[in-house]
Amino acid sequence: MAAPIRFSKFSLLAALALLCGLALRLFFMFRFPFSHADDSEFYIQFARNWVDHGVYGIWVNGQLTPLDMRAPGYPAFLAGVAALFGRSLRAIAIVQAFVDVATCFLIAGMAALLAPDKSRRRVAMAALWLAALCPFTSDYTAAVLTETLAIFLTALALIVFCEAPAFCDVPAQRGYAEGVDPQSAGIADRAPFRGVFANRWFLGGIVVGFATLVRPESPLIAASVALALCVRWWRPQHWRKLVLAGVWMALGMLLPLMPWAARNWNSLHEVQFLAPRYSQMEGEILPKGFYAWTRTWLWRFRDVYLVTWKLETEPIFIEDIPPTAFDSPDQRTRVEDLLAEHNDDLALTPEMDDAFAQLARERVALHPIRTQVLMPSLRGLTLWFTPRIELLPFSGNLWPVRFHWQDDPVDFSGTIGLFVLNIAYVGMALAGLWLARRKPAAMLLVAFVVLRTAFFTQLETPEPRYVLECYPAIIALAAQVWSGSV
Repeated sequence: MAAPIRFSKFSLLAALALLCGLALRLFFMFRFPFSHADDSEFYIQFARNWVDHGVYGIWVNGQLTPLDMRAPGYPAFLAGVAALFGRSLRAIAIVQAFVDVATCFLIAGMAALLAPDKSRRRVAMAALWLAALCPFTSDYTAAVLTETLAIFLTALALIVFCEAPAFCDVPAQRGYAEGVDPQSAGIADRAPFRGVFANRWFLGGIVVGFATLVRPESPLIAASVALALCVRWWRPQHWRKLVLAGVWMALGMLLPLMPWAARNWNSLHEVQFLAPRYSQMEGEILPKGFYAWTRTWLWRFRDVYLVTWKLETEPIFIEDIPPTAFDSPDQRTRVEDLLAEHNDDLALTPEMDDAFAQLARERVALHPIRTQVLMPSLRGLTLWFTPRIELLPFSGNLWPVRFHWQDDPVDFSGTIGLFVLNIAYVGMALAGLWLARRKPAAMLLVAFVVLRTAFFTQLETPEPRYVLECYPAIIALAAQVWSGSV
């Protein structure tokens, strides 16, 4: 007679966390479905045309045109879901829910690497629950957007790099001195891969390459690794290892990107390993002058809706632009005239864009610190300290408090609750960073969060979703609060 299967308390808690996490994601799918963003339509069209016609592109003026506006990673994911489960938005959301639950496992493993030996199981469990019940990543599983897949690949890349000998203190715990070649020490013999794939830099580079096919800014992961390694291996005797790590990462990244680059050369006759920063169609005017002007004053996400995203689609009203966008009455008058011209036919001419560029140059010359330091800092606050209600039916309005509470207490409570929860995650991450400050892997995670945040403060649209890929690092650090070490 077979012995009864026994489950430990740890296994039962882990299973419960994953079931709760899956239930939360399915709740968002049924209660708050979201599928009509412009980006969603692009991804669906690319996937459909790729499968049905063998062309990675969209229809332009009645002709199916190959394009590189979006990298092929997420459309390939959509095509795979369609082939296995059918072409329904619900199938996409369900698969993304399971992908996000798998991300919770990776975050728990990452958190365990940062924790002391005696508290690793406790910290891993805390990270698993924090990740499973995180609404900020969960609600994106119901959206046809890249976030869920990008977060998974980011977490996978980070844990691969965190397990590299330079960041993981396991070799030291096994009695090996820092700097000893892991292969000669016998560590590589116990790796799950053999040969070149036992090299963490190469393997991590491959994951970053696949992540780049989903989100083009994913090389920031490799840049963070390089920065952390430069800090860790700054002495001349480590420079050879530093160079080799960089070469292996670069080779790994290029491997998944080569087919995409070859396609672009063959179909579009251009050298393009990434997706272009601006997704303009051929012949469209790239409003660089307009963007340069908005970067001198725009830092709130609401202004993206009211100004940037209305360009050439809806009228833009001078009343919706804050007074800080003008340094003088003359500038306000010039902007008002330009907007009136734009609103006549919803078009931005090269001459109008040049006029906005001139306004930007004047403002930068008058207040360079404001543009180069203050505005990016404020955009950083927007990216991090927000209720993250972009996909939820909440207004996000909190001020004045009494008015919004009396007007709609449910909306106000939902907004303030998510705002406080977001602050709690970030606050716990800062506390956990202090507890794990001696761990080399913690330095890597911090480098990634800082670099990604700094990168997106330079863009003209400070969307809070752009730092969701940092949440695996945030949750892994936040879980260190349960380590019990000081």
